[in-house]
Order: sequence, then structure tokens, then C-alpha cells
Amino acid sequence: MFGRLFENLYLKVFVNIVVERERSVVYIELCNKNSVIDSAKEIFETTTINSAMNNFIASYTLESPYSYVSILDKSLMQGAAPTCVNKNMQLYFDVNNSKVKCYKDKWSYFTSKYDLNGLEKEYHQIGIDFVFSSFVILAKFFQDKIDTHMAMFILIEEKYISLSVFDYSELLYAHHIYMEKHMDTEELVMDEGNVEDAELHLEKSIDLDDVDVDDEMDSLDDFGNIEDLDSIEDIHEFSEAKDIEEEFYQEDNQKPLEQKVESFNTDYQRFLLIQNSIHHFYKDEKFKSKFVETVYIADAVGFSPDLKKYLEEEMFLSVYVRHIDLNMELCEMAKAELQ
Repeated sequence: MFGRLFENLYLKVFVNIVVERERSVVYIELCNKNSVIDSAKEIFETTTINSAMNNFIASYTLESPYSYVSILDKSLMQGAAPTCVNKNMQLYFDVNNSKVKCYKDKWSYFTSKYDLNGLEKEYHQIGIDFVFSSFVILAKFFQDKIDTHMAMFILIEEKYISLSVFDYSELLYAHHIYMEKHMDTEELVMDEGNVEDAELHLEKSIDLDDVDVDDEMDSLDDFGNIEDLDSIEDIHEFSEAKDIEEEFYQEDNQKPLEQKVESFNTDYQRFLLIQNSIHHFYKDEKFKSKFVETVYIADAVGFSPDLKKYLEEEMFLSVYVRHIDLNMELCEMAKAELQ
């Protein structure tokens, strides 16, 4: 009781770190009970902690003895499995080298023990209190849809794709994809000499499966905490799909041509990886496969409209997109852990 009263005399400082391809985004909130007193956000050109990031974080954490550092799990070996039974987990991942937790006694999520130890050492200057799984964030973010739909749910990060299939809250399949592993695949890269052609492709929405690219180009003239990776409902209603699509096109049209081409390459790569993952879900006998008709995407990067278009036109899926701020999600989940 006295501990709680003493705690209420101080601000709580929540530090939230998301590591992207070449930088780290740090978001900090200072809270008094349930109110946000102040917040700050900085981007650092590093994928680990440096002196600038350490000083930025310390300038806030030194204000209170109650500070909590959260980080989004960046392990390549993280994932989720459709079981909470220990003897069945070995069918889906390396149990001996993984840290495993169950989600509502329905399914499990895991990460590499080695990578968790690496995080502790890497951020020892500030200390890590919470390591949150991408799959837990995805489950919380789409909880309203997962409980009431049979669908595929995808979290799109800059260098990762976390994909899962739920049938009315029952996890059927999950796959964590590291995009860097596939970046140099020849068929996924647009020739830089055809920049103007790529712009025409973006504007005219050419169906890639039905078109000979070379001929057409000529004709067109151009874990909760480190011991408990868990727990927040953050339910938002979707905007109309038409409004979302128009918003994407408006944002994408403002980009320079080279950025459009880069975006095209990346989103086409994402499409192929998602497509391959779905095929794996259908073919692998250890998964309880069902036909996927609907996809909900949590967009953390602001991808172009092409990814949505590919999924709808090439795979005949109904696709809905909701923007997600990963730093804010980490912060809300950390708060939930302390309640």
C-alpha cells in the first residue's frame, strides 16, 4: 500500500524502442497516473544504442525512479505456433533454444534465447524491461477482428513481415519473414534503367502475371518483460477501403520517381513473400489449413497501394489496411503490464 502511494508521487517514464533497417526510433512518454504529461520522439541513425540515444533516454529516465524500457523483438527466430502443449511445440520450432510463452492458453509465441541474451548485453546501459513479440502486438492490434473472423493478419515492418492466420481466435498458422534475406533476388528487382517505365506501370496498374515485362516496356516507350513477453486492447474502426486507397495514391504520387520505383520493388517483394507463405500454409500438413479470403494488414511503414492491389488482383483477396504506430503500441502494452 505504502509502495503504491510512494509510486504515485513520481512520474512514470516509458521508453519505447523500435529498430528499423538502418535506424532506431525512440518514443518516450511521461505519465502521472493515467495522464500523459509529456512525450518526445527521436530518430537515431543506428541499429544499436549509441551515446546520442543513451543521452536522450537518460535525460528523461533520470527524472523518476520509475522508468520502463520496452523494445520490439528484433530476433529473426521469433514466431508463433498453434499450440500451448509443450510436447507439440517441437513440431513448429526449436524448443530447447527458444523462450516460449502462451497467449491466453490458446497459442504460443517464442523467440531465440540467444537473441534475448544479446539484447540484454546490447542495451545494458539503459536496461531492458519489456521485450514484445511482433505476434502479440498483431494479436492485440486486431483483437476485434481476430475474435470474430477467419482471416489472415499481417504486420508490415520495414524489414520484417509477421503473418498469421486466425479462425475465430484460433491460431492456424504463423510465419515471421526477414526481408533482407530476399532483397537481391533477381526477379524482385526493377532495372534502374527503366525508371520511366516503372512509373507508367504504377500509373496503369499492369497485371504482372499477364504481361511480358520486356515486350511491354518497349511498346510503352519507356516477450511482456524479458521474463514474461505479454499483454492491451487498442480497438480502432477501419476507414472505408476506398478512402484508404485514395490516401495511399495521394501520398505515393507526391514521391520522386526513384522513390516510387524503390517502393514498387519493395512492395512486389512483399507480395511474393506473402504469396509463398500462404502457399506453404495450404501445403504443409502440420497446419490446419483453411481457404483464406480476407486479409487485415497493420501498416507500420506506409507502403504504396501496389501491395494491396497485388493481393486483391493476383490472389483475389479482400484486403483491409490499418496504420499502426509501433512505438505507441509498445508504450500501451508496457502500461498494461504494470496494471
